[in-house]
Amino acid sequence: MFIRSQKLWTVLVILVISSRDTHSLHFDLHSGRTKCIAEDIKSNSMTVGKYSVDNPHEGHDLPQSHKISVKVTSSSGNAYHHADQVASGQFAFSAVEAGDYMACFSAVDHKPEVTLSIDFEWRTGVQSKSWATVAKKSQVETMEFDVKSLLDTVNSIHEEMFYLREREEQMQDLNRSTNTKMAWLSLLSLFVCIGVAAMQFLHLKTFFEKKKVI
Repeated sequence: MFIRSQKLWTVLVILVISSRDTHSLHFDLHSGRTKCIAEDIKSNSMTVGKYSVDNPHEGHDLPQSHKISVKVTSSSGNAYHHADQVASGQFAFSAVEAGDYMACFSAVDHKPEVTLSIDFEWRTGVQSKSWATVAKKSQVETMEFDVKSLLDTVNSIHEEMFYLREREEQMQDLNRSTNTKMAWLSLLSLFVCIGVAAMQFLHLKTFFEKKKVI
């Protein structure tokens, strides 16, 4: 019984670790350029993000050359966040549609060229919920807080499994459709080759008969 319980906890810990969907990035962006970051988000999932530009001169205002424009869009082109000429910002929304969401950062054109350092954190699913805030507001016990956090993680894993299963079925349907089309294309190519060979045979036969070779 102890061995089975230990195995169960091991699997649960692995699932909890694998369910974490947090992207913390630090990247450079040259003036006049645009850099986009994609995130695959399932429908009805909560996602939050925050970004900021590192100030090259501590204690002074951020120069205008270090302001950025940020736009977050879905795979169908719907905009969920847009900010122009900002030094920092954040966004939060619930994804209506599943697919790849793009967060694009654009820097103003400046001569001479400058390099901006940007910190970006993007959380999706269970990681987008601040359980620490919930615990602080409700004054719950530590154990109750851990249980609620674990239950939320398990629910997220359960939804992720259904989402992955749905994506797998979509890929299988696509593979079956592609295989069917390739089979029909191969059959059509075979008939075309046979037709061309028959036409060449008839043409050669007619040619040799006219030349009285056969």
